[in-house]
Amino acid sequence: MQKFKNVKTLTTVSMLLAVAVVLGFFKIPITELIELRFQFLPITVGSMLYGPIVGGVLGGLTDILAYLVKPTGVFFPGFTFSSILAGVIYGFFFHKKKISLPRVIAGVFVETVICSILLNSLFLSILYGTPFWTVIVSRLLKTVIMFPINVALLYAILRPAGVLLPKISGIDMAG
Repeated sequence: MQKFKNVKTLTTVSMLLAVAVVLGFFKIPITELIELRFQFLPITVGSMLYGPIVGGVLGGLTDILAYLVKPTGVFFPGFTFSSILAGVIYGFFFHKKKISLPRVIAGVFVETVICSILLNSLFLSILYGTPFWTVIVSRLLKTVIMFPINVALLYAILRPAGVLLPKISGIDMAG
């Protein structure tokens, strides 16, 4: 792909990858089951700037590198697939698009339903041998609480990034 041959693109994506891996080490516990994480923010910015393919690569590499740097539990490729798909979804919703609150809500909703609720619940069910519907029910409250928080975080980051980063880096966001 042409975007991966551009030095400016590779540099920016590498920086976003490093930030995403480092942010993966930090979490803010809200309850015993619910924690605020920030790793998805640089992945989404990369998806917005460079599109779904770069976003998917960035999501997948973030998951793999974060595991290699600081393993937590067993490595499961399904979660890497979810990270790739999240980057692709965010790329479709935000690349070369005007960042608006309804668009952010829609993007987070689609990513949440497909990746967080369905796929990650399936992968946890496979990994731990727990019935699929039991996993979904146990994760639903967390998802409902985190949804508006993730929307607010993304909107707060993407709105200024969609205005400032293209001017700084020379990326054409319009078409």
